[in-house]
Amino acid sequence: MHDSPDTIMKLRAQIAAGERSRAEGVAQMVSCGHAAIDAALGGGLMRARLHEVFAATIDDTGSAAGFAAMLATQLARQGATIFWLREQAAEARGGCLHAPGLAELGIDPGRVILGVIDDALGVLRVASEVVRCPDIDVAVIELWKNPRALDLTASRRLAVAAQASGVTALMLRADAEPGPSAAQTRWSVASAAANPLEASAPGYPTLTLNLLRQRGGSADRSWQVEWNRDQGKFREAAVPRAVVPLSVGGSLATGGERRTG
Repeated sequence: MHDSPDTIMKLRAQIAAGERSRAEGVAQMVSCGHAAIDAALGGGLMRARLHEVFAATIDDTGSAAGFAAMLATQLARQGATIFWLREQAAEARGGCLHAPGLAELGIDPGRVILGVIDDALGVLRVASEVVRCPDIDVAVIELWKNPRALDLTASRRLAVAAQASGVTALMLRADAEPGPSAAQTRWSVASAAANPLEASAPGYPTLTLNLLRQRGGSADRSWQVEWNRDQGKFREAAVPRAVVPLSVGGSLATGGERRTG
């Protein structure tokens, strides 16, 4: 079926409007799929902004990285390049990025350009150049602990560059404490038990998200969510299935009373 001239004109107008907004630094909202989170964010997560993602504990580092990857999937346009810049300490302590793992979350590893840099200062210098490039959609900037180079001035540079270029910057932090920042939002991420599927198949990736900070909006909110990679969306985590207890003696109590004979 061929598209009508009117449909094609509307699509072209939408594309042109999106490009103008990108060039002018106008924030575009991207729905995460979870109604309560979208409502708390005023419609969704802003593109062309700096966002911070913290691992709640050192054991939650993988979950925080997974959340950053999930956000990158949602924020990047189809087929667009995603830059992932890592401090060498991330490779040493957190392990290498796993291409099949990215694919399981819905990211084509072929879209990801990985850069591993010796120290935090080097990561930030490269990130400042990457975030200025309008041909990139999302940049993940992964740092460990609280490096001296990452101060309020450094975060402001990234935030201003993101707004000017249209690139969304995700600052991923592990084994770190939040400090002064120009980020639009700040998240804390912890792992959560997944609800198993039928036949005891592994459940959807499940996370506990805490919105710690939001510029111009409310924060201190918490949700437990699942990630649906097929739809590329978050949703409320399923309520764990009730476990039916066995009654004394090993028989299954089905009617509230146990018969004795």
